[in-house]
Amino acid sequence: MTVFPLKFTRLASDYLFADDAGGYFRGDRNFLERYAGGNLTASDTEFLHRNGYAFDEVGDPAYLGFAYRWAQRLHRPQGLNYVILVPTLRCNLACGYCQVSRVNENTTGFDWTEDALAQVLRFLDGMDTASAKIEFQGGEPLLRLDLLQTVREFARRKFKDVSFTVCTNLQSVSDEAWTFLDASDTFVSTSLDGDLSAHQRQRTITSHGTDQFVSNLRYGIERLGRGKVSALPTLDVNNLPTPNQIIETFGDFGFRSIFLRPINHQGFARKRYQTTGMDERWNDYHGGFIDALIEHNWTADFPVEEFYFTHCLRRVLRGGHNHHVDLRNPNILGKDYIVIDFDGTFYPSDEARMVTRVGQIDLSLGNLWDGIDQVKLDVLNEEATNSFHPDCIHCPYQAACGIDVIDDLSRYGRIDVPKRDTTFCRRHTAIFEKVFELLYSDDKKAHKSLAAWAGIPEFDSSLAPVHR
Repeated sequence: MTVFPLKFTRLASDYLFADDAGGYFRGDRNFLERYAGGNLTASDTEFLHRNGYAFDEVGDPAYLGFAYRWAQRLHRPQGLNYVILVPTLRCNLACGYCQVSRVNENTTGFDWTEDALAQVLRFLDGMDTASAKIEFQGGEPLLRLDLLQTVREFARRKFKDVSFTVCTNLQSVSDEAWTFLDASDTFVSTSLDGDLSAHQRQRTITSHGTDQFVSNLRYGIERLGRGKVSALPTLDVNNLPTPNQIIETFGDFGFRSIFLRPINHQGFARKRYQTTGMDERWNDYHGGFIDALIEHNWTADFPVEEFYFTHCLRRVLRGGHNHHVDLRNPNILGKDYIVIDFDGTFYPSDEARMVTRVGQIDLSLGNLWDGIDQVKLDVLNEEATNSFHPDCIHCPYQAACGIDVIDDLSRYGRIDVPKRDTTFCRRHTAIFEKVFELLYSDDKKAHKSLAAWAGIPEFDSSLAPVHR
């Protein structure tokens, strides 16, 4: 019998063991010493073989089962089916943490030209997919509703199945815009920065502006339906609302999913806000937020999730959970999604657009007229996997984790920094530690939330296997 390599880390007074395919179990110091010393007992070998951690010979069912589980953990990008379009950089707000240096509402020269629009439609027409998702960003995209209408009309004819998301601040919405948003295939994503006082401080500035936003958000939810409107908070790590303030504010609007995000380092926000050296503070806050959600959900009629924690939990529990583009392995850039800026420039991600705009490094990938710079894209993708990094291959969280070369370039100017020293690694290590802390907890409150977040009727002890 051959045991697939096991990686381990401390888990309370015991150890968490995991293999390269995402299997995991809790064991004690005695098992660790037996495993490391090659002195496994009959009970050890029976457990390892029965649970897919060992095989008898290459090609036997246990070997093939492991290979299948391992393959399921790898992201295999399909053809291009997700496009982020930036028809204008103009905006009617001046948020202090704006990531891509928006321009004033009346500034000229920052919208698609007629030629650029024609090239966007030509690009969409060349996509070889039956289904697509198109996201409009800005600036404030509703300032160019005409461009959104033209793209949507074309895409509906081109694709068999297509959806649209408008990322809008909801500050000023015309009757024509509301009519546009009424369509069943069109969704709204907006910002709600924690609680209303933080939102006003960071975005609307005045109480009148805040009232206007709140009125539009409530009206949008009522008119369009709660399932068509989402809101994301952007948080200043040096001035954080309490977890309960955020939960109550989002609950007041009927939101049951909250995606906590610190102010982004990649863009211009780094010039006004502290975005480095904050890992420990953010990780502590995020862990406390999860605890607050668990307490809230124990008595709530409907459970509330923190979106990214739920995503990480589900990646721990099963392979193939790759719908969030910031956490995949390999995380191949420029393959299944791409960004087209107001000037027709291609970027592999919105974060790459930010890094370029601040003048740190040019991560653009060509433009609508000259095409995608494949040579540059291939260079970026050479290290777009965590499968071979010295730190990652020894980490028990590797199978559920991913990689972000854009974030590393933004923060360190290079991609060969030891992963354990990166913000990406520290944040995800903290999240996965929290996931396993809760999975192996005896707290019934935690079990109730975990079941809801995992999408199962109730918590099952099989989610927390133990061998001693």
